[in-house]
Amino acid sequence: MKDQSNETKTTNVLIVGVGGQGVIMVSKVLAMICQMNGYQVKQSEVHGMAKRGGSVFSHVRFGVQVWSPTIPTGEADVLLALEWAEGLRWLNYLEPSNGTFITDTQHIVPPFACLNRKRGAEKVYSKETPAQIVAEVANGLALDATMIATELGNPRVSNTVLLGTLSTALEFTVEEWLQVISDFVPPKTIEVNRQAFLKGREWAEQAKNGTAREPLVATPETLLAETQITDDFELRLTRAWCKGCDICVKMCPERCLGLDTQQLVTLLHPERCTGCRVCEWLCPDFAIDVIRQEKSA
Repeated sequence: MKDQSNETKTTNVLIVGVGGQGVIMVSKVLAMICQMNGYQVKQSEVHGMAKRGGSVFSHVRFGVQVWSPTIPTGEADVLLALEWAEGLRWLNYLEPSNGTFITDTQHIVPPFACLNRKRGAEKVYSKETPAQIVAEVANGLALDATMIATELGNPRVSNTVLLGTLSTALEFTVEEWLQVISDFVPPKTIEVNRQAFLKGREWAEQAKNGTAREPLVATPETLLAETQITDDFELRLTRAWCKGCDICVKMCPERCLGLDTQQLVTLLHPERCTGCRVCEWLCPDFAIDVIRQEKSA
């Protein structure tokens, strides 16, 4: 990233992802830390994806004097992507000679990316691997932040894992990051968010030393090489977690789901379900799981 000792320069951080991942939370944490350090900060964002799953991005620019809230193409010092394809879509904004690309390797495939509506349909989705993309940028960090967060017991803190990785590219102290994160997250989640931040930072430091575990992306090719996927799956609904928001009902491509008299999710048409996982990805309360039955090849 740019040398902050030169007071005439503005540092540009572009944060991208899809609705429900916490893009805005990440940008607000960063903006607050910048303000705490006496920088002028300008932030511009597009969000409001009420049904989740839509593209969301936030520009954060900070320095002694910042004139515009938006980052010009090719001038992002850091591009932080909470979803793989969104990161690739914004790569042209990364500063080519010294920019840092940080991305979760998580794939969130929208239903319209399927070439047909049958089970196991081929998907029109980016087929580039992390190794290929990292080789094309000046500085690249691709990690499975969602897996790291899941190992901590809360998949929702994947954005905090990425904040930890981001912290290694900016000149703020760990204590400042942890203080601001604690102010932004619910009190009961402070400790898991603290662990997530430190895990993300540790991974980035190991990556720079060449000792981090390799980023993993489950592509169709690797899945077929390791397992035999059948069409059998279970749609598991944890009704105790459901708040009746009806996101899954409205976004299901096959109209399988509905709300019962208690305004809780229920599977109305099991014969229509293709296991596309859209409901699982979009549920803000993690009340839906699509569990595929696999057997070793």
